[in-house]
Amino acid sequence: MSELTHLGLAEARDGLAARRFSARELAQAHVAAIEDARALNAYVVETPEQALAMADASDARRAKGEAGPLDGLPIGIKDLFCTRGVRTTACSRILGNFVPPYESTVTANLWRDGAVLLGKLNMDEFAMGSSNESSAFGPVISPWRRPGDNRPLVPGGSSGGSAAAVAARLCLAATGTDTGGSIRQPAALTGTVGLKPTYGRCSRWGIVAFASSLDQAGPMARSVRDVALMLGSMAGHDPKDSTSVDTPVPNYEAALGKGVKGLRIGVPKEYRIDGMPAEIEALWQQGCDWLRAGGAEIVEISLPHTHLSLPAYYVVAPAEASSNLARYDGVRFGFRKDGGNLIELYENTRGEGFGKEVRRRILIGTYVLSAGYYDAYYLKAQQVRSLIAGDFTTAFEKVDAILTPTTPGPAFPLGEGSADPIAMYLNDVFTVTANLAGLPGLALPGGLSGDGLPLGLQVIGRPFDEETLIRIGDVIEDAAGFTARPDAWWGGR
Repeated sequence: MSELTHLGLAEARDGLAARRFSARELAQAHVAAIEDARALNAYVVETPEQALAMADASDARRAKGEAGPLDGLPIGIKDLFCTRGVRTTACSRILGNFVPPYESTVTANLWRDGAVLLGKLNMDEFAMGSSNESSAFGPVISPWRRPGDNRPLVPGGSSGGSAAAVAARLCLAATGTDTGGSIRQPAALTGTVGLKPTYGRCSRWGIVAFASSLDQAGPMARSVRDVALMLGSMAGHDPKDSTSVDTPVPNYEAALGKGVKGLRIGVPKEYRIDGMPAEIEALWQQGCDWLRAGGAEIVEISLPHTHLSLPAYYVVAPAEASSNLARYDGVRFGFRKDGGNLIELYENTRGEGFGKEVRRRILIGTYVLSAGYYDAYYLKAQQVRSLIAGDFTTAFEKVDAILTPTTPGPAFPLGEGSADPIAMYLNDVFTVTANLAGLPGLALPGGLSGDGLPLGLQVIGRPFDEETLIRIGDVIEDAAGFTARPDAWWGGR
């Protein structure tokens, strides 16, 4: 049954519909694959009994002709989404063994449509990181390795467990969240496809908050078609989330095959950063050539405030994190470390409960919000954010979408960047702008680096125009013909 794990989400859907296999058989194959791949540390909670029970229920619905869009399809859920009755910790010690009594809206939508829960996926603590090394459960190991080099590589972050699980065939698709690139960057480093929807397209209710004006849930899978299928279930208006936008959810899968003829694709000159590797520049040019061959017009554009995006992001995001994470005090739920008085309890709990990267960002955020510094840092960063959003608005008067690289390079060895937080933050240089402007972004593999690792392209679109991204991604995917996959060195079948 191991061949069932090599199907795509849409292929598995069609196989179930044709009765070529059952939802139980599909779930069993993935449960076995997860057991074989624990060396990757992609899952922090495995739910095999629940998966089989959900699969049996799916088979029963299908027998009665009541199958939903995702019925019987096994997926993984990032540990940031609250799942009723299943431990949810944001991969932080401070949440202890928190088991939510409620379900996030996004996961409730997936279960409504028949999806099957395989377990909770590892991630950077509170989604703060670009390498999945800050998790309280230890780092995720990428299924990819450089030929002839056994050093473990990072899968990217913060949705590193989701990316690794999809790439290693440990689920058909997964949920991720993207605050500054946390879906797109790990997708690029693992040869998978990740879509960050427009801010407000997917509900944030029941997702552990990092930076509330930036966080957005999205799908990760192995093809553009599969992320389109996932997004159709994940998206939708939610009255429980005041930032959720009440707009119809299109049939994203129907956008496939429409081509790019007549589209104008922008190439921002400011994304040609100093020191960009030649292979990233070459891939970007190749992407332009593929789209031009498909009938699109390539237009050079300017996004003049791009150089301010990382500094603005690393003021706004920590400020919001400082506010959001103030609720974790050891009094009401989660980890608690007693002290001689209330202040010591707070200090001990937060000092031991939060990891180093989370503490760093809380301190930065608290500083920029403090009296005397609020105007100089936080207010100015918000003003810069408005300028960045304005750049995109101007650009989209001339073009239908924007093509850029996703990351400045391929995956790097575990531990190589964690000692230098500034260098680590630079991994988000191409992705944070979409979050600051609230725009949708699609990352997909375009080829391999010189040392045999995946490299990704990114398409950024107008607000709530994920359909155009899917059209463009479909053309790039067909032209790239990316079929590379990691060797199953971890013992996978």
